[in-house]
Amino acid sequence: MEISRFDDLLQAARAQAEPQRLLFVFAGVELPDDATPAQRARFERGEGGALVPQMCVDKAPDELASFDALAQEAAQFGQKWALVFAAALSGTLNRAPTSEDAEAPLSRMVDAIKRGAHSGLIPFDRSGHAVRIG
Repeated sequence: MEISRFDDLLQAARAQAEPQRLLFVFAGVELPDDATPAQRARFERGEGGALVPQMCVDKAPDELASFDALAQEAAQFGQKWALVFAAALSGTLNRAPTSEDAEAPLSRMVDAIKRGAHSGLIPFDRSGHAVRIG
């Protein structure tokens, strides 16, 4: 299944044979201190910048009704985010992963985003549409 919108991710997670836990890392965009004048100009036009993880959360698919519900929950923390990266953690033997099971994978996601290694993660914009980076 191709995932082009957040609702596609929810549908795919709910359709899996084993229970899933969805992992989310919200990232903002900042201009590095050592940015060149050209990079600064691009950033002012809304282009470029560095992705900076700001907050993360894990949810069972049935805990989320929609992208809007996730975005509203994130808004309560007052962080200005540009993208939310998503991944799924599969359960085993009909046992759903717990939030404790999700801690290490979420930490690895945060580290990967800091390094610019986004493969295996699905980034969504603030409208819930999947985007390509790079």
